[in-house]
Amino acid sequence: MSDLVSRTREFIRTSVLPLDDEHDGDIEAAGGDALRVRLQEQARAAGVFAPHAPVDCGGLGLGMVERSAAFEEAGYSLFGPLATGVAAPDEGNVHLLAHVATDAQRATYLQPLARGEVRSAFAMTEPAPGAGSDPSALTTRATKVDGGWVVNGRKWFITGADGASFFITMARTSGEPGGAGSAGSGGATMFLMPADTEGLQVVRHVGTVDRSMVGGHCEVTFTDAFVPDSEVLGGVDEGFRYAQVRLGPARMTHVMRWTGAARRAHEVAVAHVAGRQAFGSRLADLGMIQQMIADNEIDLAATRALLRTACEELDAGERASASTSIAKTFAGEALHRVVDRATQMCGGLGVSTDLPVAKIAREIRPFRIYDGPSEVHRWSIAKRAVRRIEKELG
Repeated sequence: MSDLVSRTREFIRTSVLPLDDEHDGDIEAAGGDALRVRLQEQARAAGVFAPHAPVDCGGLGLGMVERSAAFEEAGYSLFGPLATGVAAPDEGNVHLLAHVATDAQRATYLQPLARGEVRSAFAMTEPAPGAGSDPSALTTRATKVDGGWVVNGRKWFITGADGASFFITMARTSGEPGGAGSAGSGGATMFLMPADTEGLQVVRHVGTVDRSMVGGHCEVTFTDAFVPDSEVLGGVDEGFRYAQVRLGPARMTHVMRWTGAARRAHEVAVAHVAGRQAFGSRLADLGMIQQMIADNEIDLAATRALLRTACEELDAGERASASTSIAKTFAGEALHRVVDRATQMCGGLGVSTDLPVAKIAREIRPFRIYDGPSEVHRWSIAKRAVRRIEKELG
């Protein structure tokens, strides 16, 4: 494992970081999908591509704990996860397909995705009043017809949709929206839909502050889009359950990647204050600066500790709902603090393109919203705590 981490670190710093910095973390300006293909070829040659993917698909088959350090090294560059094949949403979709897909679906969808031959998207989030943080509000509907299903609905903030080869689409197949996950909310089903499916349209890019995700964050519509029965992923009405197979691990791999990015901002800031003279001494010798450095070290260490706890539970086959929510919420806020302090330590340079800190701050801010806002996770954590205590009290 240490060899993989070392090779990933070397590959990122020599082959990826220079392009990232040259283009200020803007993947489209750097070359978009063409750049992805080129960097992934180099990653394969370096032996650092797809550490998470199943061995029969060309990956290294690493578990959650094993992959953490390599994912963090990949995240040291904003382009690193894409280069090594561990970027969202493809990484999460590989995990889902590996656990749920049939043999035929693995051959058609998983293997090309794991090898980096195609990209994918996960289409669940909808405009209000549809599914967002509350998946039971799902309004996109699939209606049974001879030989398959017809999907109608609208999604948005679908990462990587522009240029994706296929979509994993969540659609309601029973019940009505609402019910906070109760039986009255009915069921959802996942459908595998090639991008050229008639009636599936990528309407527009939703403008966002982040620029490092190839394919953008898009609005997608489904108008009488037919999906054959063979492309149902998992069981009918089992989509909400299968979503948990994907979402918990995907939240933790987000933490891994963003820890790498925050660590880079911190290291750049520490190097800056160690060499900058002001008020008769190095900035690094001033008490206020030392407190920021120490607090960053604490936040990074605590993030890794919570991440490891959640990953150990996932590797043991547990749902890890509480531990992944705790780790994601803490990390989203702690890593933001790390980058914010790094910005402050660097002064004017911290908000300039002369240092990478500003672009990391720009890219990491949405993490407190993506994959569940902190407030929703806190609500969930609190509910579990109340239920636990009530059970203990009888």
